Amino acid sequence: MNLAFIPSPSTGVLHLGPIPLRGYAFCIIIGVFVAVWLGNKRWVARGGKPGTVADIAVWAVPFGLVGGRLYHVITDYQLYFGEGRDWVDAFKIWEGGLGIWGAIALGAVGAWIGCRRRGIPLPAWADALAPGIALAQACGRWGNWFNQELYGRATDLPWAVEITDGPNRVAGTYHPTFLYESLWCIGVALLVIWADRRFKLGHGRAFALYVAAYCAGRGWIEYMRVDEAHHILGLRLNVWTAIVVFVLAVVYLVLSAKLRPGREEVVEPGADAVAGAEDGDTPAGEAKADDKAKAEVKAKAADEAKAGAKGEPTGEAADKADTEAAAEGKDADGKDKEKAEAEAPGAKKL
Repeated sequence: MNLAFIPSPSTGVLHLGPIPLRGYAFCIIIGVFVAVWLGNKRWVARGGKPGTVADIAVWAVPFGLVGGRLYHVITDYQLYFGEGRDWVDAFKIWEGGLGIWGAIALGAVGAWIGCRRRGIPLPAWADALAPGIALAQACGRWGNWFNQELYGRATDLPWAVEITDGPNRVAGTYHPTFLYESLWCIGVALLVIWADRRFKLGHGRAFALYVAAYCAGRGWIEYMRVDEAHHILGLRLNVWTAIVVFVLAVVYLVLSAKLRPGREEVVEPGADAVAGAEDGDTPAGEAKADDKAKAEVKAKAADEAKAGAKGEPTGEAADKADTEAAAEGKDADGKDKEKAEAEAPGAKKL
């Protein structure tokens, strides 16, 4: 008997009058807001305009939801088109069932359209959003807890999740794979943020690191699950997908680092952040101000070197000479003025 476990909610839906408030949907929505918020901060830090991430997300999120649902329905078609099933259930996204592989793939298509409309590179936008996507997944996985789905094998560990009787499930305590993946995604987000600061990842490499790190965790977590799934050579389909995508992400990381090292200098032409940087309002602006000051010092040193070569005074001596010359000029101007007044016709003689 398991004396300690994570209880499951008695229901995944709360009703506000006639309006159903579904826990699964709330988790997805919270994840989207977190991803856009963090992505916007990272985008502005890279020199982009505030709000650009949200504008492109308007394209990426709907495409991602459709892609995630399509992947789930296609890979688990027996749940909707098998004997005794109702195909209309394929449209009931609130009951759960979003495949991250399809969400990222089709979401990237929507993001590409949004980036094209704004004239910015998709890889740079994806790099800014990468850790936010991982955090969005960490939030979204708790939707599986509300729906009592996607749990692992039976266990009596203290952190096991309690599952009650219901359609396609048997009461008991199981590995909370939703929790494992949520924690793993938080770790992936922190890894990407650290690596991006440490190595100045660019041209899509931060996003590729997120993909590779996520796949590494998804592989072993998926292997623990006991929900119905297709198998190939003894492994679940999603395990194979994780392996293939992991390899592709690593290959991209290596090739991109060789072919396009460094980070993009300009991610969004004409960004307000760039204008602010020129005024010294941002760290980038301060750096530019320092560069300008250094350039002025070098120019002054060069002028002094030329003046020294010609035998002219330089440095403080030159400044003193200029001051004395200005004073003499002023005195000369005064004397000339007095002389002119004295020689003027009708001038009063003292």
